Amino acid sequence: MSKKYFGTDGVRGTVGTEPMTAEFAMRLASAAARVLVPEGGTVLIGKDTRLSGYMFESALEAGFVAAGADVLLIGPLPTPGIAVLTQVFKADLGVVISASHNPYQDNGIKFFDGLGSKLTDDVEMAIEAQVEQPAVTLNSMSLGRAKRIDSARNRYQDFCTATFPGHLTLEGLKIVFDGANGAGYKVGPRALADLGAEVIPIGCSPNGRNINDGCGSTNPALLRTTVPAVGADVGVALDGDGDRVVMIDENGELIDGDQLLYILAVSRQESGLLKGPVVGTVMSNLGLEHALRAKSINFLRARVGDRYVLETLRESGGTLGGETSGHMIVLDQTTTGDGLVCALQVLAVMKQTGLPLSKLASGMQKYPQTMINVNVRKRVNPTDFPAIRQAVSTAESELKDTGRIVLRASGTESVIRVMVEGQDAAAVQALARRLADVVTSAAG
Repeated sequence: MSKKYFGTDGVRGTVGTEPMTAEFAMRLASAAARVLVPEGGTVLIGKDTRLSGYMFESALEAGFVAAGADVLLIGPLPTPGIAVLTQVFKADLGVVISASHNPYQDNGIKFFDGLGSKLTDDVEMAIEAQVEQPAVTLNSMSLGRAKRIDSARNRYQDFCTATFPGHLTLEGLKIVFDGANGAGYKVGPRALADLGAEVIPIGCSPNGRNINDGCGSTNPALLRTTVPAVGADVGVALDGDGDRVVMIDENGELIDGDQLLYILAVSRQESGLLKGPVVGTVMSNLGLEHALRAKSINFLRARVGDRYVLETLRESGGTLGGETSGHMIVLDQTTTGDGLVCALQVLAVMKQTGLPLSKLASGMQKYPQTMINVNVRKRVNPTDFPAIRQAVSTAESELKDTGRIVLRASGTESVIRVMVEGQDAAAVQALARRLADVVTSAAG
């Protein structure tokens, strides 16, 4: 059975439209409590900086407390910080109110289990089986309690800085930090400064409506101009909930998740710390696979979504994986994708080698890649359409071994993503446009 509400990363949508309503959030909390939180258990709730976060925080708190769970309210903190603190406070469940890189009009709800890991598909299905039921309200003696935790940011900040090698500091580095006006707007600059860096913050003035607006990992144009303009060594950009990171080299060039993965993999191999294969996704650039192969590093591809990267890492015994978008997982440091922790690992490589970011990334050649998002009537599997299958087969025969084609349905939108990559940029663009037209005709 397919899931009705849970997508690639929790439940997400436009605020005020089902399922992102206060009433649904209360039912979702009640359902999650019945499935995952024993009576008397504890739930930890954090959020990003969206205005609607207050509403969903209150609704979730009511749903959990009414079902008998104690609630710890953390306030704005990056998603990976909730994963860490769920373990620190020995909670049964961690909840994040965030729509990640989406605009402020959207919001979402996602969960971590007591070990700081995202829920499996089976558990999400079990919650969905309960969510259509009215929210449970126990008798007064059985209700949970709620309280705010004021030390949360400091605890997560200390966790992040502890992942940086103890014999190194960031002294001598000038870093421009872009917090996307999101959940990492405080903890990011303070962690970098604590390690000795000179920090220039941008995108660190949230007002409830400017999250991801012209800033952050999905909009790094300002960061790209700021880094060379102020003579900085590097730029770091998180997304709205802090689980993605991209970096900017000293020349203002974007270093994406594939390149960061290459830098960390090579560094760990050279130091003897690389375990198992490196894991990307079906959307990872072919240049990453070829560059790792040249270093005799095994590379595996998972489904899109950091949860599937994590699953593949655990199955294969690997510790390093990520996505082009900057969802980076460094399992020898934490349990989930963490933009700040990943950035600190890359900065450590810069300090250890004395090399600029541009030089560290130069060993990987990115192949031209074109992706077109095709709006469709409803979420569908593109391979269900014979015309699309035939068009893909024809295009693959034209590319042969010089490129790849990936068609996939978005996990959060009614969109088919058409991705083509190869060595010839013009041919890649033409093939992507041709396939997008076929998808539009068949499923649009």
